Amino acid sequence: MELPFAESYRIKMVEPLRKSSRSEREAWIKDAKYNLFNLKSEQVFVDLLTDSGTGAMSDRQWSEMMIGDESYAGATSYYKLKNAINTITGFPHFLPTHQGRAAENVLFSTLIKKDNLIPGNAHFDTTKGHIEWRKAIAVDCTIDEASNTTLEHPFKGNIDLQKLEKVFKENPKERIPMVIITVTCNTSGGQPVSMENIKAVSEMARKYGIKVIFDAARFAENAYFIKNREAGYQDKSIREIVLEMFSYGDGMTMSSKKDAIVNMGGFIALRDESLFREASTFNIMFEGFITYGGMSGRDMNAVAQGLYEGTEYDTLDTRIKQVAYLGSLLREAGVPLQMPFGGHAIFVDAKRFLPNLPKEQFAAQTLAIELYLEGGVRTVEIGAILADRDPVTRENRYPKLELVRLAIPRRTYTNNHMAYVAASIINVWERRNSITTGYTITREAPIMRHFTVELDKI
Repeated sequence: MELPFAESYRIKMVEPLRKSSRSEREAWIKDAKYNLFNLKSEQVFVDLLTDSGTGAMSDRQWSEMMIGDESYAGATSYYKLKNAINTITGFPHFLPTHQGRAAENVLFSTLIKKDNLIPGNAHFDTTKGHIEWRKAIAVDCTIDEASNTTLEHPFKGNIDLQKLEKVFKENPKERIPMVIITVTCNTSGGQPVSMENIKAVSEMARKYGIKVIFDAARFAENAYFIKNREAGYQDKSIREIVLEMFSYGDGMTMSSKKDAIVNMGGFIALRDESLFREASTFNIMFEGFITYGGMSGRDMNAVAQGLYEGTEYDTLDTRIKQVAYLGSLLREAGVPLQMPFGGHAIFVDAKRFLPNLPKEQFAAQTLAIELYLEGGVRTVEIGAILADRDPVTRENRYPKLELVRLAIPRRTYTNNHMAYVAASIINVWERRNSITTGYTITREAPIMRHFTVELDKI
């Protein structure tokens, strides 16, 4: 018989989880002002809020932490990480930061000015927040196919070249400091970008004299999809694909908490030395000296090891097949999902799940709360609350996609947990017609409100 799929790791340590009652969860979510970020971790049974910093590090990563060099300047850990980044990405210069949004803060402080235009494929929350905080404008150039959740398209993260060139043609290049390619594209459902599209975007940007910067938190997962979905890459290794991907760019920001599988860390990698030197000034101001940049030596060691592990095919295959397993259980039950399945998460289409709920009542947030009440499963809304208000009109923005993201931490949960999550969602799906009202915002921050927003049930 054919051998079944099995995880490419074994478990050495476990952490106990406590199951709660529905009455407890009802009280907890009310006290949390119906914001899932406000819940205490012990009030959650399966935590799919994010895959950022929530994965399980390997024995080799923990070993590397024990030999971290904590010297303020010139630590061996810095050079170990520099070598790993150069080997895997091909970028010769790098700056360590404590996480991905810190990398954005440093690089965007270097490049972005007021009224700049930053085109890209569905910028995620911190990326868009950093852009708009600087009074610049994020321009979404994602292909239209990404907003049709029923459509099977292998690369829904692709940038629409006509949309992009329209931005380039209608504006002076001085107003466009970069185009951002997010791999994989989180906001559109963890969808990959093809190598063909990356290359075409790069060629167009070169033509107009504009930099290409990768938001590369899940670059290895993107390479996995290229290997499995794009002609001509089946026989190439993940690292060979990664090197080609980044060869088309001028730099990258990285949240190491994703594909490097660590609890904290990030970096900027660049090709141009002059840009590196300019960014170094902001790194020293915001993060720390350029050879530690807000990270301890032990954390840099863990990131270096994690980059090697995160670009191994078996590691990615295990991780992405677990995500697909959860997706298949939900799809068989008829739950509306973004198709095809994402690399790091399953995205439930809240508009199709709760079609009669007015957009002003935040369907995705409503569904995420119902899922928590049902099974103690914490997820996150990727919809109108995350989309924030228009920075000029201050009106709510209602994006084409209103999604609930089930982000799967790496090497953390078993498939039994996935079956439990699926059953919780299916139970809500079966009683969906009884969900007739949503939520209203009672308090919000002026930007990136979803983290601290307070709501009340209508």
